[in-house]
Amino acid sequence: MTGARYRFRSTWLLPGTAPERVFGVVTDLAGYPRWWSDVRVVRRVDDDTAELICRSRLPFRITVRMHRDHQDERTGLMRVRLSGDLDGVLAGAVRAAGAGTLLEITQDVQARKELLRRFDTVARPLFRANHALMMRRGHRGLSSYLA
Repeated sequence: MTGARYRFRSTWLLPGTAPERVFGVVTDLAGYPRWWSDVRVVRRVDDDTAELICRSRLPFRITVRMHRDHQDERTGLMRVRLSGDLDGVLAGAVRAAGAGTLLEITQDVQARKELLRRFDTVARPLFRANHALMMRRGHRGLSSYLA
């Protein structure tokens, strides 16, 4: 992948919640709008695929299909392939951390949406900041939902 490529890493600490519960919630894509305000719509495509429409602070939406590639509750590992406005991989790892759970999220994506590709060189810091805000709201939303 070249140009308009983004790599992100987020770590969410979720105190007082068992890893199994976190794993169940984050692998239930249909439930995302209940706790993540930036995920506006989820449409099930098939047993392993869902289409999500996301919108953060910037005035555009991202539509992405997430296809389950790997999901193992025993190890706490999950991975989905992304297509649509973003192509790439999103992976998660859930593990116990003291009296709670640590969720590590990595994303390696190529922007396919014309707006993101066209303005990548000048707006990249803004796109990255927008993503960071979206992830922060996701963390807060998940924490509240699990409480």
